[in-house]
Amino acid sequence: MDWLNLPPLSALRAFAAYTETGSVSRAGDLLNVSHAAISQQLRSLETRLGVALIDRSGRSLKLTEEGRQLADAVEAGFGRIGHAIDALTGAELDRPLAVSTSPSFAANWLMSRLGEFQVLHPEIDIMISPTPALVDPSPGGIDLCIRYGAGTWPGVESERLLTSPITVVAAPSLIGDLDPQTPEDLLPFPWIEELGTNESTLWLESRGVFTSLRRSRIQVPGNLMLDGARNGQGIVVSTLVAVEEDVRAGRLRVLFEDRMDDGYHLITRPGVHRPPLKAFLRWIRKSAREESRARVTVSSDRS
Repeated sequence: MDWLNLPPLSALRAFAAYTETGSVSRAGDLLNVSHAAISQQLRSLETRLGVALIDRSGRSLKLTEEGRQLADAVEAGFGRIGHAIDALTGAELDRPLAVSTSPSFAANWLMSRLGEFQVLHPEIDIMISPTPALVDPSPGGIDLCIRYGAGTWPGVESERLLTSPITVVAAPSLIGDLDPQTPEDLLPFPWIEELGTNESTLWLESRGVFTSLRRSRIQVPGNLMLDGARNGQGIVVSTLVAVEEDVRAGRLRVLFEDRMDDGYHLITRPGVHRPPLKAFLRWIRKSAREESRARVTVSSDRS
């Protein structure tokens, strides 16, 4: 880091406050200085960098392309600093722990285990945000994301929680005794997808058979997808973790497996974690380890 080449912190704070509010006057209010002081800091920053950060040619000010680039950088930098300070000083202790995950993982794995965490940590409030959208952890927002994949997401810290292949499953009442040898054997049947995702579409397309699908696809919220599969309403592409109990009970049959090395990952922002998040991470890691050991034991007993 070339510290001598960095602009003064006061100028960067003024620029960050301006980009956050979009107003010189409101930026001054945020920093408890006059709008003239903000304007002076902005011009000083432009002079120091040798580039125009603000376009003043119109009736209202707006950022130049260079200004937008610097705005993204200072927002991320000050955001991480503020997040770390809040975590170190305990300023966020009263804020509920916010966890984002897919509706299917929440319904079929996480919710049944949360009671144990609440017994261990009754002082921690939790907010589960089930969404199929790819959400990033953010200061003052989502603390933890649980994502499915290979674990290669940029800009975040990723730790594998559970390995879980992709599985194609259906109820015996729908599929009968059929032993499909190729995806083409499944084309005459209806399919169910989690609303906002396209796992079954991608799976069929990757095998070159999606355009040949002869029955409809039904999209439902994630917590209803497996209900539909159990009732014989369609074939589902899910993860082994989500359907294990149904497969063991005979409610669903595994027809195909794929992506054997993928799984669920714990996604956090780089830096210091606040105490509620640390406690939750310790608990969910332990819970996943215990489940993995139990799965190995069951497999050994069967063999």
